[in-house]
Amino acid sequence: MRQYWKKQRISKELFATGDGRFLTKEMEEVDVMLQKHQILSDIHDGYLVAVIRGKNKEDAVEISKQAFQGGIRSLEITFSTPGAEDAIAELVQMGNPNMVVGAGTVLDGETARIAIMKGARYIVSPHFNSDIAEVCNRYAIPYLPGCGSVTEIMQALESGVDVVKLFPGSLMGPGFLKDVKGPIPHVELMPSGGVSIDNLDQWVNNGAFAVGIGSALTKGVKDGDYSSVQEVARQFVNKLASVKAE
Repeated sequence: MRQYWKKQRISKELFATGDGRFLTKEMEEVDVMLQKHQILSDIHDGYLVAVIRGKNKEDAVEISKQAFQGGIRSLEITFSTPGAEDAIAELVQMGNPNMVVGAGTVLDGETARIAIMKGARYIVSPHFNSDIAEVCNRYAIPYLPGCGSVTEIMQALESGVDVVKLFPGSLMGPGFLKDVKGPIPHVELMPSGGVSIDNLDQWVNNGAFAVGIGSALTKGVKDGDYSSVQEVARQFVNKLASVKAE
């Protein structure tokens, strides 16, 4: 598979000016942009994004831990979860460098900022919102808005979005990726909704940047037993490895 985001390293050299001062602002700006691209690279490398809709903070945190232990590194905590911001903060405080915690179902700029202040490394919404885009651009945080048409996708790209969430993926299907990438080959799309173990290969082979996995992870949870989440996550990870090896 083509490597979309190559990890880059830039030296910390300081450029002296004529009066002896150092120009570091430009380097800081470059570092900020590399931070944003590094987050996207981490999402792409892990490829699977667990979309967590918990009954409460504790439920969301436990589902997230089980998904992570099953091999899914990117965790999208949706704001339809009561106490979502606290769940994000708790996961971030675990301090695991391989865990990429983000916020989903973000509906406005205020919520986006709350999530970012709690440590969210990316923001996902079910629609495109210019206020969210502005907040994310301000903090150099990736914004993945949900879009369902070429018009919406173009609007998102024009606002500085790097990766578009294809939503709802269940309605459009894997073939929509090819249809969009024909006229817009540079667009990166992450389907969410309708992704299963059975059709994962189709999304991968049609060029998805990453895939969001929601209810498929949690349908087996019963009476506080979350072990099924880890098992399903592992099945997705194994299937992904098999598809990439073909």
